Amino acid sequence: MRRTGMMAGSGKGWSMARQLLVLQAAIVGLLVVAGAVLAYMDSQRAADVQARHTVTVVALTLADAPSVRGALSSPDPSKALQPYAERVRHDTDVDFITIMNPQGIRYTHPNPSRIGQHFVGNMAPALAGRTFSETYTGTLGPSVRTVTPVFDDADRVVALVAVGITIRTISAELRERLVPLIAVALAVLALGIGGSSLVSARLRRQTRGVAPGELRGMFDYYEAILHAVREGLVLLDGDGRVVLCNDAARELLDLRGEPQGEEAGRLGLPAELVGAMNSADPRSDEIHVGDTRVLVVNTAPVRSRDRAMGNVVTLRDHTELQALLGELDTVRGFAESLRSQAHEAANRLHTVVSLVELDRPDQAVEFATAELRTAQRLTDRVVGAVREPVLAALLLGKSTEAAERGVDLAVADDITIEGAEGAIEPRDLVTILGNLIDNAVDAAIEGAAIEGAGTEGAGKQGTAIEGTAEDRPPRVTVTARTGAGELVIEVSDTGPGLDPARAQEMFRRGWTTKTAEGPAGPRGLGLALVGQAVRRYRGTIEVERDGGALLRVRLPVVVDPEGAGEPYNAGEPKGRQTGGRGKGRTGL
Repeated sequence: MRRTGMMAGSGKGWSMARQLLVLQAAIVGLLVVAGAVLAYMDSQRAADVQARHTVTVVALTLADAPSVRGALSSPDPSKALQPYAERVRHDTDVDFITIMNPQGIRYTHPNPSRIGQHFVGNMAPALAGRTFSETYTGTLGPSVRTVTPVFDDADRVVALVAVGITIRTISAELRERLVPLIAVALAVLALGIGGSSLVSARLRRQTRGVAPGELRGMFDYYEAILHAVREGLVLLDGDGRVVLCNDAARELLDLRGEPQGEEAGRLGLPAELVGAMNSADPRSDEIHVGDTRVLVVNTAPVRSRDRAMGNVVTLRDHTELQALLGELDTVRGFAESLRSQAHEAANRLHTVVSLVELDRPDQAVEFATAELRTAQRLTDRVVGAVREPVLAALLLGKSTEAAERGVDLAVADDITIEGAEGAIEPRDLVTILGNLIDNAVDAAIEGAAIEGAGTEGAGKQGTAIEGTAEDRPPRVTVTARTGAGELVIEVSDTGPGLDPARAQEMFRRGWTTKTAEGPAGPRGLGLALVGQAVRRYRGTIEVERDGGALLRVRLPVVVDPEGAGEPYNAGEPKGRQTGGRGKGRTGL
């Protein structure tokens, strides 16, 4: 993805990856420092507790020792107690052991010069018979000490024992613990910064070094573009689920609700359209007929490192253009019929002139008026029954076109479309009637070819069925009438006929037996457009077989207030078959 100059110019700050790296490094450093401080405080507390426990155990042990009691009753207690106290002090790693009389006069001390002097510290709890611990600054400096009484056989306090460890010694032991603690903290900090660097590098590759402000601007621009374009855009992941669907796509697909995360096949879309959207191969400018729209669909698979990531689907509304093409085709056919009639009129005029020159005026008049009466009778009947000039032109043009192709297009004498013009758009009537006539003419011509060759074949409109071998010219009959709140249009032909069991699928896009592209565009689209127009007006199509094929369209001309403005979406086909003629009906 290339960034525009405007966006690139705004991203002068740190990239998102760098900001994340700094943030993670700061967090890791803060956590390591906090952990180290807590560990140090815990070690300090543990060292203090251990020191108090040690001096308490040593003091109690000395107070209960018989040798101490015996030495206290001798004339010179220091002579026996000083060596004993020093030996115990060295064995237990304490800093001082002081044994004193109840008045606080020392019998022992690590510094012999202090023997005989008064003990520096609290003695009252011990003189009361209790053992206590405290931190006190004595002759050796601040220390953690325990003072306990020595009882004689009468439970009288005859001496006191004070054992202590200086704070300096405890701090030295704590410093020894601090070195591995700092080493572990530095290792954790290095690992944290290293992991953050790896995460930052991966993020830098994925975001391409984009700064947060720039990324936010790009997202805002792209979001605005996605919702502003008139083309529909749908992104599907590798499992066929909708990742993104812009506003235009929701409108073109008539989606209600939020489609993100849903599978395309569960959105109520036609199966052909779902297949095109999930196609593993590119699709270009495919025309798909929905219930209310004609869509041009393009599908482009997306791959990354030879791995399928999903599809990008673009949709364009082809409905208006398709309708205009239908009208243009009608006008073109009408113009072609006028050209053919002009050419035919010139031939007739030459014939009339020749008859006059041969002095046969009666035959000339008879020839001229006979052709004129036939053409005028058709024109008067069509124009009188159809007020809409476009439909009248369509019928007249199709009649001439069919005649040129050797097909007799018969318009019923009782044709009438009174009252339908206001409820049904002329454009939709042109779509329905024009495509039905075109398919009927093709089927009639093929039916004549099959009968002429004496073979069985597939009709242009339906599946391969057995036709009758009657000797008859190709013929198409058109009937239209209004009544009982509906417009009924019937188009029958003398072709091979249709299979009523396939009435539902023949009005979907792509159903055809034609094998080539015609000048008007893709095959299999005409009947699909008929089905779409009929569904829009909540009508039905009946398919019958009686020698050839008969298609009957029923369109309500009274608008249903409850269904007004809502397209009719056909459900399961309501087809049925009856014996004899064969008949199917589909609620298109």
